[in-house]
Parts: sequence; structure tokens; C-alpha cells
Amino acid sequence: MDLRTWIRDEHAAVATRFEQAIVGFVSPDRWPERADGGGASIAWLLFHLSWHQDLAVNTAVRGMTPLLNHHRSALGLDGVDPWAGLGEAEQPEVTALLPLDSLRHYAAEVHTTTQAWLDVVDLAELDALPPTGERIEELAGVTESAVPWLHGMWRAKPGAFFVQWEATGHPLSHVGEMISVRGRLGLSPF
Repeated sequence: MDLRTWIRDEHAAVATRFEQAIVGFVSPDRWPERADGGGASIAWLLFHLSWHQDLAVNTAVRGMTPLLNHHRSALGLDGVDPWAGLGEAEQPEVTALLPLDSLRHYAAEVHTTTQAWLDVVDLAELDALPPTGERIEELAGVTESAVPWLHGMWRAKPGAFFVQWEATGHPLSHVGEMISVRGRLGLSPF
């Protein structure tokens, strides 16, 4: 197996796990529920992991406006801080705004856009250190003063970091968290 195939397969597997473990067992009307009255909901986790991947791959690495900018109205996020959704802790007021059909559409577009880019990117380019701070401030309004932890975490990282962590590892860890939520909602098939 070559490296590109391995990277693409790992990224594709995240969406497959989500579809099989969450969509197949948890009705979308339950996605906003916070199991046991705490933690994060499936809706929040889907938004959070999609926004991270979008901002990381499309903006930090590729230097493009994030897809979220085109989905803000459909997601009910007009007037909401551009960095909302980046933190691990759920913001219930943000989750309450998210129409689930629009959220699914946004998440799917982020995933397919990354997959299409992985088909064509020169993998040697992933060794480069993109100007992430500048890009996410200028193109997404995600300022260092608002989210210093994110700027610090992404500073001086090569493009490969964003593919390895933000497009694959981070989403996979949150799909695992969704599976835990599914179980705590009493919906485990096992």
C-alpha cells in the first residue's frame, strides 16, 4: 500500500465509523442530548470535529476561506463568534442553534472536500510549515487573543500534523466519544 492510499483510507474510515456506529443507532433528534446531564452531545461533537478539520485543512494548510463561512446562515450561526465550536467543552447555546440537517450537510462537505484534496495534494508539500496563525485570523476571524491555546497548538506545525491529527486522529477520538454517549443514552447495540 502506498502512503496516499493509507492516508485516504484512514481519513475515510472516520466517516464510515460515524455512519455505522452513530447514524445507524442514534436518531438525529437525540443528537443534541447530553447524556447523564453533562459531557458533550453528539451534535456538538460533530460540529466541533468538522469545524476543526475545516479550519485546519482548508484554512491553515490550504490558505482558503473555511467552508463554515458559507454554512453559517444555514447552521444558525450568523452573529456567533467565529471561534465558537473550537473548544472541547460544549457550548449548549451554540448546539441549540444547529439545525441537524444543515449540520450533517456541513460535516459531509468538510469530509468530502478533505478527501478530494488528499487525492491530489503533493505529499511532499505536507512537510512545509504553513503560516497558520495569519491564515486563521485573516480568513476565518479566529484570533489569537480569543483562542490562544489553538494558535499555540498549531504554531510551527507542518501540514502533515493537520492531516494526521485534525483530519484523522481528532475526529476519530470524538467518534469514540460519540459511541460512549450512545451507550450512556442506552442505545448500545451490544
